[in-house]
Amino acid sequence: MGPVLAGVLQLLALIGALALVHVPAGTYLARVYSSAKHLRVEKWIYRGIGADPDAGMTWPAYLRGVLAFSAVGVLFLYLLMRLQGILPGSLGFASVGPAQSFNTAVSFVTNTNWQSYYGEQTMGHVVQTAGLAVQNFLSAAVGMAVAVALVRGFAQSRTGELGNFWADMVRGVTRVLLPGAFVAALVLVACGVIQNFSGIHEVGQFMGGSQQWNGGAVASQEAIKELGTNGGGYFNANSAHPFENPTPFTNLFEIFLILVIPFSLPRAFGIMVGSVRQGYAILATMVTIWLGFVALMMCTEFAHHGPALQAAGGAMEGKEVRFGVGSSSIFAVSTTLTSTGAVDSFHSSFTGLGGGITMLSMMLGEIAPGGVGSGLYGMLVLAVIAVFIAGLMVGRTPEYLGKKIGAREMKLAACYILVTPALVLGCTAASMALPTPPHSLLNPGAHGFSEVLYAFTSAANNNGSAFAGLNANTDWYNTMTGLAMLLGRFLPMVFVLALAGSLAGQRPVPVTAGTLRTEKPLFTGLLVGAVLIITGLTYFPALALGPLAEGLAS
Repeated sequence: MGPVLAGVLQLLALIGALALVHVPAGTYLARVYSSAKHLRVEKWIYRGIGADPDAGMTWPAYLRGVLAFSAVGVLFLYLLMRLQGILPGSLGFASVGPAQSFNTAVSFVTNTNWQSYYGEQTMGHVVQTAGLAVQNFLSAAVGMAVAVALVRGFAQSRTGELGNFWADMVRGVTRVLLPGAFVAALVLVACGVIQNFSGIHEVGQFMGGSQQWNGGAVASQEAIKELGTNGGGYFNANSAHPFENPTPFTNLFEIFLILVIPFSLPRAFGIMVGSVRQGYAILATMVTIWLGFVALMMCTEFAHHGPALQAAGGAMEGKEVRFGVGSSSIFAVSTTLTSTGAVDSFHSSFTGLGGGITMLSMMLGEIAPGGVGSGLYGMLVLAVIAVFIAGLMVGRTPEYLGKKIGAREMKLAACYILVTPALVLGCTAASMALPTPPHSLLNPGAHGFSEVLYAFTSAANNNGSAFAGLNANTDWYNTMTGLAMLLGRFLPMVFVLALAGSLAGQRPVPVTAGTLRTEKPLFTGLLVGAVLIITGLTYFPALALGPLAEGLAS
């Protein structure tokens, strides 16, 4: 079997698995966030935190819950890393420095999981399990809660309430992420992923000498890192490490975990707004972009010029031979079109155009299908913009799901789409212009610029993957990427929740002959075009200086 055919067959198998679970998973998610009943364990949690799960929240109250909960998470994780040296199970590792502790705490609480450290040489068992793994659950649950709040804004009318943040967050953990991660971890352990709390072992090498390896609760963390679109690896090689991802099957299974919730949420959205076809229109947009980017990536990596690359069956540099070009391409696109950041190959070693595709995937706003929760609310904001554009074309006040899109809604949507590009381009420009540490940038020219652009694109979009040639463990990059992650996560949430509150307070508008049918293929095409054009106009000059220049020169 040729490598191209193998890649296509893996893609078809993945599509089949996602299609098989779409209806039951989407229906279950809608039921989770619509149910009036609370599980017993959830009631215990509510009593412990002093929350009333049945109290409705306006958007400012909902936002205060999101920000307060996340701030506590940052502080707890920061202190845990600063105290690591005196904690049991530290494996002899020292406490993490202040700048790196701040960066890592922000990274995991914002669902970014950017890592400027070697996991197996820096973090002990307590920090990995009680700190990083716990935040993998909580940050994903926060993203889903905000998405559900926006969906309620469309579904409800003449009310200022968006539900209850504490109930939404707890349900996301107890009913979705915990059971899903438990099953996924069992599958990974059965397939060879390690799960232990062993110490450091001395391992002999083929060419003489030895190397130190430590174990860890890898399978459990790997499961939630993918299911929650988090991405932080137990080991520096991330999902390219055989302890985290030993076989082609586990590789495909991990891609499935990355995509299963984001691709199921559109159905939950359709059920909650009372029109499953609206959910299918959003899903079709996501699938179209995802498949298009996978096809482009496979073309660039399989058909790159040069006799060595053609003899190897594609651009194999930086890719695991046990996965090959096809599976690595699917993983790279899936992890950058979501807010995951896990990698099974090194994006810096992709072809110039292939590296540009991974960057553009993040620059779209990670909406196809996007991160857990964040992908859905990002796509819905862009749907609002697409409806507005359509209204301008025909001279009619735009409406979406029975809600008028007026000046206030458009200002909030515009602020949402402008925040991330301002952070990415501003931080990249500052890093290139200021005398940052000279040893940070290991490659000159277009590729060096791509490394910096990729870093801030990844941070501000809460992705977490990186081009390998940039040394980001400096005070400048730890601080700047940390700020980019904070602002890139929570400023958009402010605008999303404000938009949800504005929509929830409206009176529904009846459908007329002039209403744009947003469940039709025409709207899907309009939405795809709006996504690509807005992103292209924003980022094309920066891409032309980096990956496009590198790709055209090779």
